[in-house]
Amino acid sequence: MVQNAEELQKLSKDNIEAAMKSFGTLSKSAQAIAVEIADYTKTSFEQGTAALEKLLGAKTLEQAIEIQQSYLKTAYEGAVAQATKLGELYTELAKETYKPFESSFGKFAR
Repeated sequence: MVQNAEELQKLSKDNIEAAMKSFGTLSKSAQAIAVEIADYTKTSFEQGTAALEKLLGAKTLEQAIEIQQSYLKTAYEGAVAQATKLGELYTELAKETYKPFESSFGKFAR
């Protein structure tokens, strides 16, 4: 472990630098996730509004059902794609946030 004050000071400095790098990565990733969610929300709202307009213009019950089924299929596929993309972003966030601490954890594992 720590043999003297200099090693303790260096270890503290390294940990602070790792924490700052990790925080910077966390900040950037959180911003990317927020932008992705906002874009999806906007697109989803626009698609829902367009589907409602089509639904209100439907002449027959069959046409209304077809419009609704089409919208539901598109909305479901979009939600699955969005969940997959957010999962990837969160996974990348975890990996990148951990990266600055890898060397520190390696020292303690020995």
